[in-house]
Amino acid sequence: MNMLYSYARRSPIETAFGELLGALAQRPARPAANVRAIPFEVTEQGASYVVAADLPGFRKEDIAVEIDGARVTITAEAKGERAPSEGDRILYTERHAGRAVRSFELGVDIDQDRALAKYVDGVLTLTLPKKVVETRKLLAVQ
Repeated sequence: MNMLYSYARRSPIETAFGELLGALAQRPARPAANVRAIPFEVTEQGASYVVAADLPGFRKEDIAVEIDGARVTITAEAKGERAPSEGDRILYTERHAGRAVRSFELGVDIDQDRALAKYVDGVLTLTLPKKVVETRKLLAVQ
C-alpha cells in the first residue's frame, strides 16, 4: 500500500470536520456567553479600600455594585441598541452588547452607608470604608 495515497484520502466525515474547523478558524473568537471579567485594582488608603475598575464602553446606568459584608460584586451590562443603517451589514462587533462581572472579597466588612461609587472616563472608582468593629466594651458592675 502506498503511504502517500492513504494520507491523501479522507473519509466524508474527516472532510466535513475539516471544512467546519476551517470555517471556525476564519471567525473571530468570542468569549463564552458574552461575559468578560472586569480588570481592577484595589489599594488600601488608611481606613478605606479604593477600587479602580476598567469599564470602557458602558454607561453609568449600566453598572451595578453590590456589597455584602466583605464581598463586592460589580456587574455591567450593555444592551445591543444600535441597528445597522439600510444597506449596512455588521460583519463583527464587540462594542454594543455584552456583560462584564467581577466579584472579590476584601479583608474586612465594608461600611455600606459610607461607601461611594464614581464613574468617569470608563473607570469605576469605589471608595469602600472599613466597618469599625468595637473590640472593647465596658461592662457595668452590678
